[in-house]
Amino acid sequence: MQHGVGGWGPPGHHPGAPSQPPIPPAPGWPAPAVAPVPEATGHIPLPTAAPGTGSAVLAVLLIGPAGAGKTTVARHWARTRPVPTAHISLDDVREWVCSGFADPQAGWNDHSEAQYRLARRTCGFAARNFLANGISCILDDAVFPDRPVVGLGGWKRHVGPGLLPVVLLPGLEVVLERNAARSGNRRLSDEEVARIHGRMAGWYGSGLPIIDNSHLDVESTAQALDTALARSLAPTSPR
Repeated sequence: MQHGVGGWGPPGHHPGAPSQPPIPPAPGWPAPAVAPVPEATGHIPLPTAAPGTGSAVLAVLLIGPAGAGKTTVARHWARTRPVPTAHISLDDVREWVCSGFADPQAGWNDHSEAQYRLARRTCGFAARNFLANGISCILDDAVFPDRPVVGLGGWKRHVGPGLLPVVLLPGLEVVLERNAARSGNRRLSDEEVARIHGRMAGWYGSGLPIIDNSHLDVESTAQALDTALARSLAPTSPR
């Protein structure tokens, strides 16, 4: 039985309990559509069945350029699943380094590359630990298709071969707008964002699920992610 989809509440929800306040959209995201409230007729509609990952224990890698909404979508997907799920943010782990932090904005060098590699290994260790205890996890990273050894291949070595990658790739204009709403060292120059976005286009034709969330709000993107993962889990029919 799926919770959190089609009208079912999250675990521990009871009829009559106060509902949680809606999550406001992040800057650059479209506002979620509000469904009209039907007139009271005494008829109780049944929840609509929807494809999803259900209670499966998963390890997911959400790939995309800066400004694609990876962290926002990953956090929302993890928070709204009906089973325990953790969000492991590569940037958050990398920023555990306080003194001696190598900021790529100050110039990409061997030191910043080493800190990224260390953060990825740390995230992989955390993911394996969560999975061993029956907790799903979702990681997010700007993985380039032209660097398979240190990119997708590296993540599968860190987490395991069952890692499920999904690409989040909105249009360049949307990515630039969302990046402009950022602050601190996570905001990149327009030139860098365009360069990263162009390299990400190499995922087309790779066979990985690709979600264009240019016109989707956070909730709809998370639902599209869950549907894409469910399709990846579905057994292939025999020929």
